[in-house]
Amino acid sequence: MAAILTSLIGTTSVLGLGLIPLLAIGFTMYRYNSLDPESHPQNAQELLRMYDFIVVGGGSAGAVVASRLSEIPNWTVLLLEAGDDENEISDIPLLAGYTQLTEFDWKYQTSPPGGSAYCLAMIGDRCNWPRGKVLGGSSVLNAMIYVRGNRHDYDNWARLGNTGWSYEEVLPYFLKSEDNRNPYLARTPYHKIGGYLTVQEPSWKTPLAIAFLQAGQEMGYENRDINGFNQTGFMLTQATIRRGSRCSTAKAFLRPVKNRPNLHIAMHAQGLRVLFNDEKRATGVEFLRDGRQQIVRCRREVILSAGAINSPQLLMLSGIGPSEHLTEFGIPIISNLRVGDNLQDHVGLGGLTFLVNEPITLMKERFQTFSVMFEYIVKEQGPMTTPGVEALAFLNTKYADKSGDYPDVQFHFAPSSINSDGEQIRKILGLRDRVYNIMYKPLHGVETWSILPLLLRPKSTGWIRLKSKNPLVKPDINPNYFTHKEDMDVLIEGIKLAMQVSNTSAFQRFGSRPHTIRMPGCHKHPFDTYEYWECAVRHFTFTIYHPTSTCKMGPRSDTTAVVDPRLRVYGVKGLRVADASIMPTIVSGNPNAPTIMIGEKASDIIKEDWRVKKNEILDTGDEIIIFIFYIHLV
Repeated sequence: MAAILTSLIGTTSVLGLGLIPLLAIGFTMYRYNSLDPESHPQNAQELLRMYDFIVVGGGSAGAVVASRLSEIPNWTVLLLEAGDDENEISDIPLLAGYTQLTEFDWKYQTSPPGGSAYCLAMIGDRCNWPRGKVLGGSSVLNAMIYVRGNRHDYDNWARLGNTGWSYEEVLPYFLKSEDNRNPYLARTPYHKIGGYLTVQEPSWKTPLAIAFLQAGQEMGYENRDINGFNQTGFMLTQATIRRGSRCSTAKAFLRPVKNRPNLHIAMHAQGLRVLFNDEKRATGVEFLRDGRQQIVRCRREVILSAGAINSPQLLMLSGIGPSEHLTEFGIPIISNLRVGDNLQDHVGLGGLTFLVNEPITLMKERFQTFSVMFEYIVKEQGPMTTPGVEALAFLNTKYADKSGDYPDVQFHFAPSSINSDGEQIRKILGLRDRVYNIMYKPLHGVETWSILPLLLRPKSTGWIRLKSKNPLVKPDINPNYFTHKEDMDVLIEGIKLAMQVSNTSAFQRFGSRPHTIRMPGCHKHPFDTYEYWECAVRHFTFTIYHPTSTCKMGPRSDTTAVVDPRLRVYGVKGLRVADASIMPTIVSGNPNAPTIMIGEKASDIIKEDWRVKKNEILDTGDEIIIFIFYIHLV
């Protein structure tokens, strides 16, 4: 035990954790290693010269694809992941924010805006965009929120010409993954048990979470399963949590199959480019590992699952992208496609804070105690099991679809705010000192809660571009927020709805009232006016990091499409993309669950295209027999 704690001291000191979280992590590691049957996968050192399939990126989709393809015992599968394996810090839900800006994070930032002002409250006018550089990808960094999106999202994809992607056709892939451990949900037609991915409500919540649901009822919204038939309404958060710990895609999909002899997982292996032959067929991948460039070949396909930033970057580095852009860097053009365009993200107002009178919020000083730590270690319960976002709501502004079944704003409710763990939150947001000191420092020790109102379907789109042909140089990220006035109109209506939540009797019994110190740079506008909220949004531009749609899926007739509905990249052979970048339009909600669904569906598409029959897919018994036979041969 002492050795475990000693090994963690260096890492935790860098993260700025105190003694109590350090002890909690140590005890968690002890409990984890001694009780949890799912040990971490091995980092394959000796690789084959050729595999049937190479999956680039072991994140929310890539871990799923590698796991499912390796179900075919005579297929060899290599998973390349640039980062390391997850650890016990990332396992603790409440410490999710502490993994940002560490070695688990690509540490991306948006480029300073040009004509459209946003991120002005952040240092250098740049918003941080954390992305998972770790086995499990951003499912290791995120808030674990499980939201599928709206049925109309997928039906619209199908209407755009993406055959096979309607809601009724993708729902089975959500169900295939899921192991829902809330009985009242598991027995409905929209949830299942027995899948790899554990989904459940966190076991601990503040009294304000119930008040949030009651507030929704006062406002005319039902308390419902937002992943069920109808999305509009309020609900306690469903999260990818198992026994009080994070259930990443690495834990869910890779650890149970880590002993398959046909699956190799290579960590610290960053993809540099896809290799092609004269017939424009993908033949392998060049990657960097241990400071050395290496090449591995494939017999069948390369699947890019590197995410909405890295997948377009890899395609462009490989000669697939806008010809005029690639020519600037002297990259030979293999296929002229609109790679990197159509970037979409959920954007909202950060730091929307409300005050209450009672000591019931999630303050740092309150959860960093020995009693909280031991409740987590011994019972797998308590404040450390919460992802911080206790409840969600999907609401209709006056601009929403008149059916009432296609909400245009999402709320994330948290019993905390910027002041609750000020040093860490301001660090991961890159918040300017002046903004923090004027607005949130006066709230030190004050009981606060917050709503993050997010625009669900922005009309403004951005782009990803190369800054250099050097693969190690981060790309240029331009989210291009608020170039359509309608986006600001909808978001400000959402902010007004958030103010209504605080005014309900459910919250008034706690003395709830808005924090009215105005944003620096916005003092000329009266508080709670359209002009003030627009100014505040352009300053404290907040996103919970949902980039999508940069390798757009569409039919051949769509000149902006990068992949077809079978996820094959246009103009080449043997190359697919399977991650959030293929979404034609962003889903109405947190995209992690839809990205896992894309991994599931992509795997079946690949199996179908290579004509794999059901009886060829590995089951658990076969896997054990094959593994024993493999050991005997070795």
